[in-house]
Amino acid sequence: MKRNIVIAVVTAAALVGGGTATALAVAGDDDDTTSVTRTDDDRDDRGEDPSDDRDDRGEDRSDDRDGDDDDGAVPAAAGGVTAAEAITAALKHTPGTAVSAELDDGSWEVDVLAGGDTWHTVRIAPDSGKVLGAQKDDEDDAAEVRAALKGASVTAGDAAKAAAAKGTVVSVDLDDDGDDRGWEAETRASGGDERDWSVGLTTASVTADRDDD
Repeated sequence: MKRNIVIAVVTAAALVGGGTATALAVAGDDDDTTSVTRTDDDRDDRGEDPSDDRDDRGEDRSDDRDGDDDDGAVPAAAGGVTAAEAITAALKHTPGTAVSAELDDGSWEVDVLAGGDTWHTVRIAPDSGKVLGAQKDDEDDAAEVRAALKGASVTAGDAAKAAAAKGTVVSVDLDDDGDDRGWEAETRASGGDERDWSVGLTTASVTADRDDD
């Protein structure tokens, strides 16, 4: 029996930068037609600019630096408003006795014991010293505070100024418990180190807090 076999091979040229080569084999009679396609990824890679990889690696390193932990950042008074200045501004807005001041959530919060044993929290902008707001608080320890401050000549503002010699004051508070009554101040150095200090109620002497080990 006479058999006719026709074989045709068609090769497609690769596109610029890499392409697809296709081989087509056709058999006569009733044989099936088979098509095989192969994509040469290596040629594609060779056609790419090697600087792309360097750029990608550079971006990765940049991302890592951007993701560094910022826990060491010092929440100092942005704009330069000190604790003592924040206390002065709060008392000008709400007359009374300043009992504490703390740099918290982007503003100074000053607790003031006003007349009639009422408490107020005054918020001061750390960049301008302006009053951001004030609210009345429900506190019941006015008698204890007044007793602790009886005979005291050093105010919260004085304590903040005294402690400022040790670093940036980020809080000052009255310790009215026990026999060691006085002002407690927290400072932070430029490197982020925190220190606690005790300030006397009559002499404004600054000593390291014994509990700050």
